[in-house]
Amino acid sequence: MKDNLGKIANRLIYGIILAGALIAAGCTTTNVDEVRSGYTGMGQGESVVVLGRRHKSDHETEIDFIECVGKALQKGDGNFNVVREQEFADSLYPWFEPRTAPVRMSGFQNMLKRDDVSARITAMGVRYIVWIDGSTEVTDSAGSIACSIGPGGGGCLGFGTWDNESKYEAAIWDFENLVTVGQISTEAKGTSYMPAVVVPIPLIARVKSNACKGMGEQLRSFLGSPGQG
Repeated sequence: MKDNLGKIANRLIYGIILAGALIAAGCTTTNVDEVRSGYTGMGQGESVVVLGRRHKSDHETEIDFIECVGKALQKGDGNFNVVREQEFADSLYPWFEPRTAPVRMSGFQNMLKRDDVSARITAMGVRYIVWIDGSTEVTDSAGSIACSIGPGGGGCLGFGTWDNESKYEAAIWDFENLVTVGQISTEAKGTSYMPAVVVPIPLIARVKSNACKGMGEQLRSFLGSPGQG
């Protein structure tokens, strides 16, 4: 009888924790801001390349985030022609490696004084270069989970949380006019949970994916419909 009551109590506790965590795990906030400084539009056959900044020592923009934004531009009506980051960097080696890539438009203009660099970018049909700088980090954590193994079996008990924050900023360069046409920034925050009653169950806040979605949708709107440049 006592064993049955104990099992029922454990299940109730587990259900309460899990329900609360599921509700809270869905609370991810995302903010997107845009600053426009020039006209944009994509002509027939023109492409965009999305690149990640990796020149800072404290962080590197994640490759999976860059790929996610590129895929977001290729979804929906009026798909954009997107040149993959690695393809672009390989074609222009070594000019867009982390240590040599231009940080500002003035550096890019100097690079284009080399006819071979300009010709390769033109050959790929690139109209806009989107430079993204930022990262996703764990900003805080709390709680603990303890696991043990005994004669009757093993299990875990506890509750842990951690906060994630994504901050990314994109600078959009116009290769045709050699100007910076705008910046887009996205910030997402969320809390992930790990309730454990016998088995730990991670409930992950989709912070980075929400930041990617916000950045991708804003870029699509910012650049305009392909074929209408």
